[in-house]
Amino acid sequence: MVNTYGATNTSSLAEAVDDEDTNEHTAFLGDTITAKKDDRADGHASIISSISNLANTIIGSGMLTFPLALASAGILPGMLTCVLSGSIAAFGLYLLSLCAAKTPHRRSSFFAVAQMTFPRAAVFFDAAIATKCFGVSISYLIIIKGLAPNVVSSLYHNLSDAEPPAWMQNGRNWLAIFMVILIPLAFLRRLDSLRHTSYVALFSVVYLLIIVVKCYFWPLQDMPPAGEIRLVHFTPNFVSTFPVQVFAFTCAQNLFPIYNEVKSNTQPRMNIIIGSAIGSATLTYQVIAVFGYLTFGTNVGANIIAMYPPTSLFVAIGQVAIVILVLFSYPLQVHPCRNCLDKVFHAGESVKPADDEGAEVETDDHGSGDMSHTKHTILTLAIIAATFTIAYLVDDLKIVLSFVGSTGSTTISFILPGLFYWKLSRGDENSRVSNRAALALAAYGAFIFVICLGFNIYQVVHLPASADPAH
Repeated sequence: MVNTYGATNTSSLAEAVDDEDTNEHTAFLGDTITAKKDDRADGHASIISSISNLANTIIGSGMLTFPLALASAGILPGMLTCVLSGSIAAFGLYLLSLCAAKTPHRRSSFFAVAQMTFPRAAVFFDAAIATKCFGVSISYLIIIKGLAPNVVSSLYHNLSDAEPPAWMQNGRNWLAIFMVILIPLAFLRRLDSLRHTSYVALFSVVYLLIIVVKCYFWPLQDMPPAGEIRLVHFTPNFVSTFPVQVFAFTCAQNLFPIYNEVKSNTQPRMNIIIGSAIGSATLTYQVIAVFGYLTFGTNVGANIIAMYPPTSLFVAIGQVAIVILVLFSYPLQVHPCRNCLDKVFHAGESVKPADDEGAEVETDDHGSGDMSHTKHTILTLAIIAATFTIAYLVDDLKIVLSFVGSTGSTTISFILPGLFYWKLSRGDENSRVSNRAALALAAYGAFIFVICLGFNIYQVVHLPASADPAH
C-alpha cells in the first residue's frame, strides 16, 4: 500500500546497534557535508538510538503532573485516559510514517508532505511548528532557571551545614552556565548525534521512577499525610489535567528526521520505533501516576517530586535528575525549529519525487544535512540567542506558552497527520478504513484544539496564571 525504502527485511535490534557510531563526525558544525544522494542512500542511526531520541522528545517534566491527573478522575479513569492518549498519539505517528514513505528518498518532512497535499499552506505549517518548538525551548530554559537554585540549596543542606554562595542561588547564573553545554549540542546537524544525551536523560527518568516507587513502599520522614484513594472520582480539575495527558505524548516534530536517519527505514522498523517510544512513555507515566497517587492520595500536588522532603539526599539527587532531563530536551526542540525556519525562509522551493534511476532531485529535506554552514550557523545562533534572552529576562510566560503549546501540539500530533494521510490515500480502495480513521483523527484534533483554546481563554479572563506550558 505504501512505498518503503532501504532493506526489505526487518533487522534485529542487535544488528541495529552495530552501526550506532558510524559517521558521527558528520554531525558537527565545521565538518564537510555533501548533498549527494548516494551519501543518504542508507541511514546510519540504530533502532535503539531512534527510540531513545523519540522517547526523550516525549518524556518531559510534564510527567511529574500525572499523579494529580489521576487524583482528578480516580485511578481507573486516569489510567484509561493515559493509555487512550498514548494510543491516539501513536496512531498519528504511524500515519506520518506512512506519509514519509511517499516522499523522495530519505527527504521526508512536514514541508515535503504538505507540498504533496496542501502546497499553499506548507509554509504556514512549518511556521506553526517552528513557533511551537521555539516556545517549548523557552519553557525548558525557564524551568532550568527556576529549578537550579533549589537543587543547589538541597544539596548544600544535605552535604554540609553551610549556606550556598549568593551567586549559586541566582537562576540566571545557572542558565548562563548550562548554555555552555547546550550550545554545542544545539549545533549538531543530525538528530542521531543527540542519542548519548537522550540515554543520560532517560536514565534520569529511571531514577525518578525509583524515587516514586521506593517512597511508596518505604516512606521517608516528614512526608505529607496521604489523602483518600478513589477508583473513580471526577473533579473539576479533570478539565485542566486531561490536556496534560494529551500533550504529554507530543513528539511528531522529530518523527521525520528519525525516518530519514534510521538504518533500513521499512514500515515494520518504524512501527517498532513508534511503539517502543510511546509504550515506554506510557509505562513511565502510569508508574509515576499510580504510585504517586497511592502515596499521597487526594493531597497530591502538581509536582510529585516536590512532595518529598528535600532534606533527603535521595530526593535531592532526583531534583538533579529533573534538571538533566529538561536540559537535554532543549536540543531536541532546537533541531526541528531550525529545520522548519529554513523552509519558512525558502518558501518558494517545491518538492519533486526522486526518479527510479536515483537522479538528483530538486529539493532539500527537513534535516539540516543540506543546509549550508552559513545558514546553519545563523539560524542556530538566532534560536539560541532568542530563547536564552527571553528565558533570562522573563520568569513567567505560562499563559503565552500554554496557547502556543496546546494549539501547536494539537496541530502537529493530530490534525496534520490525519489530513495528510487522508489526502494522500483518497481514491485508494485498500486504504478506505485507514482513510476514515485518519479523518477521525483530524476531527479529534480539531475538537481538542477548540477545547484547549477555550480553556486557555477562560483562564486568562477568570483565573490567575497557573497552568504549566504544554510539553
